[in-house]
Amino acid sequence: MLTQFALLLVLAAGSAFGSPSTFSNTSGLGGPFDLLARNAAISSGCSTTGTASCHNTSAVSDTCCFETPGGLILQTQFWDTDPSTGPSNSWTIHGICDGSFSENCDPSRDQSDITSLLESAGATSTLSFMQTYWKNDPDDGSDEELWSHEWDTHGTCYSTLRPACLPSGSSSGTDAVAFYETVVRLFQTLPTYTWLENQGITPSSSTTHTLTSLENALTAEAGVKPMLTCDGSNLNQIAWYFNLKGSIIDGTFVPIDSPEDSDCPSSGIKYPVKTGSPVTTTSVTSTKTSTTTTPGALPTKAMIVAIHNGAQVGGLLTLGTWSTQTLATMTLAGSTSSFTMTSSKGSCGVSGGELTCGSGVSASSFTAVSSGGSLLLASGGSTAFSSTAVPSGETVETVFTGSSKAQTYTLAIVST
Repeated sequence: MLTQFALLLVLAAGSAFGSPSTFSNTSGLGGPFDLLARNAAISSGCSTTGTASCHNTSAVSDTCCFETPGGLILQTQFWDTDPSTGPSNSWTIHGICDGSFSENCDPSRDQSDITSLLESAGATSTLSFMQTYWKNDPDDGSDEELWSHEWDTHGTCYSTLRPACLPSGSSSGTDAVAFYETVVRLFQTLPTYTWLENQGITPSSSTTHTLTSLENALTAEAGVKPMLTCDGSNLNQIAWYFNLKGSIIDGTFVPIDSPEDSDCPSSGIKYPVKTGSPVTTTSVTSTKTSTTTTPGALPTKAMIVAIHNGAQVGGLLTLGTWSTQTLATMTLAGSTSSFTMTSSKGSCGVSGGELTCGSGVSASSFTAVSSGGSLLLASGGSTAFSSTAVPSGETVETVFTGSSKAQTYTLAIVST
């Protein structure tokens, strides 16, 4: 069970979902999480150490770094079975919206060709994920129509995504790209199917559940209570609630209990079976089960995420340094008992207790150690790594094996 986990997203991913990105819980939400491991490197420049949205006691002037008035944020997921959409072993994305339910705030920023937008921005992995997990009911239109609707209706209402809040020189549509990446990475930190499965609750054509048992199961996994919605007696939607520190672009999402009651009967609830095929699903946040089809297996592609004081704080860049900037995608070759790691810069290795990656680096053999459902990077049999300081902004820190430096942490292997 995740009890002190924080999520990542420079999704907003992240990512990352994640986030992206700070983990503060190793089996659930239970704490804030950053979204700082996205595909497109968009930075808000906002601090994530201030007051969370909805918790200010006076007016906030910088609404580029403080979400208002809709600082109560919902991430909603569908369980569609008639017709079935998405993988049979995963809920699908509805979107994120703010609790003020403001809509269509700036039609001048509406988007219609989301595929081209994301491809042009280099966010192809985000697009690929959306094509699998962000599905529209065919009776309601195409996936593209749903994606456009979510941005046009809800995304344009976030104060922290206004064009004036973006980095100088940002191209048209950067705000929407940031929105889609955040939605994806936040979703990746909320593995509803896996959390229910961990509690012995799986889709069935005959089994029924009480509302209390479903809420308790999810609370046990995530550390906060979501809102469930049913269509008659069939469970078909879930909403996870957050406040936000900083910007939608790369802020820290703080999980909270749903302020709304679930909309399901008290008993006799069905979790119906989906048709279709299962897929290997990855959760950036939940390290309890990193993949639902091959738990414990070594992924061939992964981000290496740093867990510091129970929270995710960035991870490894292509040179093997620790940073909160866009994380590298590493190639892993071998098995959990012995593998090599390579970034786009070259092989990764340890020499003199220092981890580096590059063209002139001699590859070292690493191992992966399961811990609380997470898969942790280990060197010389130890999962401890350390640096002289914690990185922030554009700073990077050298990574050392062992705990000889002031800041110690572990490195989680997160499949991409």
